[in-house]
Amino acid sequence: MPPRKKTDSKKKTPLKEKPKKKMIVKTASKKETSKKAKTVQPKKESKKDSKKAVKLPQLLRGMRDLLPKDEPIWKKMYHVAEEISDAYNYGRIQTPVLEEATLFVKSIGKGTDVVEKEMYVFENKEGSKIALRPEMTASCVRAFMSHGMHVQPQPVKLWYLGPMYRHDRPQAGRYRQFFQYGGEVLGEKNAVIDAELVCMAYNFVRDMGINAQVKINSIGSLEDRAQYIIELVGYLRSKRSYLSEESKKRITKNPLRILDSKDEGDRMVIEDAPQIIDWLSEDSKSYFMSVLEYLDEAEIPYVLEPTLVRGLDYYTDTVFEIFMENSEVSGGNLALGGGGRYDGLVELLGGPKTPGCGFSIGLDRVANIVSAMQQEVGETFLDTKKVFFAHLGDQARRRMLKIIEDLRREGIKVYHNLAKPSLKSQMEIAAKYAVGYTFILGHKEVQDGTIIIRDMDSGTQEIIDQKKIGKAMQRILEKKA
Repeated sequence: MPPRKKTDSKKKTPLKEKPKKKMIVKTASKKETSKKAKTVQPKKESKKDSKKAVKLPQLLRGMRDLLPKDEPIWKKMYHVAEEISDAYNYGRIQTPVLEEATLFVKSIGKGTDVVEKEMYVFENKEGSKIALRPEMTASCVRAFMSHGMHVQPQPVKLWYLGPMYRHDRPQAGRYRQFFQYGGEVLGEKNAVIDAELVCMAYNFVRDMGINAQVKINSIGSLEDRAQYIIELVGYLRSKRSYLSEESKKRITKNPLRILDSKDEGDRMVIEDAPQIIDWLSEDSKSYFMSVLEYLDEAEIPYVLEPTLVRGLDYYTDTVFEIFMENSEVSGGNLALGGGGRYDGLVELLGGPKTPGCGFSIGLDRVANIVSAMQQEVGETFLDTKKVFFAHLGDQARRRMLKIIEDLRREGIKVYHNLAKPSLKSQMEIAAKYAVGYTFILGHKEVQDGTIIIRDMDSGTQEIIDQKKIGKAMQRILEKKA
């Protein structure tokens, strides 16, 4: 028998295939498809997106930049301040912008807006409270005591020009960092000193080309003021319903500040308020009359302002403000600065009994007015740099740098642009400066030791020796002055 074929017992019998389930494919709508496509597809990065967006730092509110175009007016203000201060024999003082906060709290007064609302106060790493100076008088008094100036020949006469800081509401001509020019006299009480300070403040504004007017008053001694405040408070209480909310708070806290209010309702009440001049002692009246007599002699125009008290607590006797007269530029009377006497301030801050008097002018406001006035008439302050120096070639550029320095040492300043290699581009700059003459130095002139002077109006030229540049410059500047 043929051998039986071995069957694989492990081999399974084939099973019937299960029928495949039909796959139901949901077709997406066009809307869903496009949505899905948008989600899935990676966004192409542009060159701009690939870089991280950097936010440009912004100027803080109430601050501003002073640009090169502003320089002529600010330079003029500095020179006028320096010239006036020198003429009256004042020495310049510079104090730090940071002081102990208590210096200003004690001097200016707790109830004032400056201390309560406007002063920048913070703690340093040692935990002490310090402040950005909101005004200079207190700093000058602190320096007067710190450096033993009370033992020097009296009076001590100081002037300053620098930045102050107040967290005030920004408005026209008022910034949170603002600049002041001012003078302080410590160690002498005499009516002529008060008048001298008024003259300095008035003449500064006038020398800047602004028509100014002085408003002046006397708030008497501390004793005079105490009696007047009793009368004033009684009147204000009777008119309380007509006062602003701010002034209502001040009736018991600091009633004199109400006289300084700009609120229209308050102003109507103030018009009929008792006048402090009626409550002055005979000594205070006599002193004030002497101040006015000195101003009459100096021909300083002034107006008696019975409600003028100034905004700081340390003032006594004479107080004054400098105003710009009615003008289309200012839109009406505009205060530019002020000052007054403060005979108790040194003693209040811990020093010996020392009389004092001072003033300050807001330079930002003055600069804005002068700029507006110049735009009206299309003029600017005269610039002594009436000549442009041009060069052609590297040798001439090197030589020109030396010539500019030599002229500077002789007190002569010129326009130039050493970075520009093209003579044409330099001449275009010279035309923009509207100079009368251009000095041109090229390779040939370097070799010959000469320089070309071109008259920009006529186009004529002359060649001179380089050694005679200084004399030629002086002749031109005198001719163009």
